[in-house]
Amino acid sequence: MSKQVKTWSTPVVTGEKRRPVPCTLCGGDVFVPRFGGSSGELFYVRCAQCGLVQINPQPDPAEVAARYNAGEDYLAYERKNEAAFLRLQELALGDAGFFALEKEKGHILDIGCATGALLASLEQRGWIVHGLEISQAQAEYCRRRGLDVSALPLEETRFPPERFDIVTASHLIEHINDPGAFVREVSRILKKGGRFYVTTPNIDGFQARLFGGRWRSAIFDHLYLFSRKTLRALLEQSGFDIERCSTWGGLAEGIAPKPVKALFDRAAKRFAFGDVMIVRAVKR
Repeated sequence: MSKQVKTWSTPVVTGEKRRPVPCTLCGGDVFVPRFGGSSGELFYVRCAQCGLVQINPQPDPAEVAARYNAGEDYLAYERKNEAAFLRLQELALGDAGFFALEKEKGHILDIGCATGALLASLEQRGWIVHGLEISQAQAEYCRRRGLDVSALPLEETRFPPERFDIVTASHLIEHINDPGAFVREVSRILKKGGRFYVTTPNIDGFQARLFGGRWRSAIFDHLYLFSRKTLRALLEQSGFDIERCSTWGGLAEGIAPKPVKALFDRAAKRFAFGDVMIVRAVKR
């Protein structure tokens, strides 16, 4: 789709409060090792019942939120890569059919809106835009741009039921302590027939299978790593039907000659083994 941008990861913190939690997808409490981190410690486990890959024990939600409010580094990273990230988001939304379906524009919520670049672009297209961003520095940056952005997590925002026509979440769901509760809240605030666009790394992709614990998305900040199967199940159990799932990214930039990378990238789209996926789900 575009040249690779280095994935942001906060520095690994030792001594965080952690606690075992049941699987957010099926409620199971039996986990088996999936792969370890670079120093060999157990990093990710797989639910023995449904197969969802996760970090468990989980860090405390307050500890997770603090990662994104430690100085200005995260804002600087997002600002530096703003144009590239916007391009990637627009390409992903195009793959999911967003622009072909946007004839009747209404209220759209972008959760994890970073610097607000996508919101600003959608506002120019005629959407009534709203954003959530728990990084206080980034939320304030958005507000200085004139955008309606709150720094509260979704579950604390308390939107009225059926408030939005569209909800988007790009590279967010893998960072959340309880994706099940998050998806249920998205369903509650979406109108019937409203759509949810979710972008996240694909653990069934070629790169994840090739690199295992060295995969670029197997990082400290990613509490969950979804496959198309587990993400579909999570959405369906909260009242969504899956309309489309697209993947992209066959090989990372720099690990193969450009012609080989181009071949793998085309194949990843066609045969759905890409490194990243976007799912378009509609509320029943």
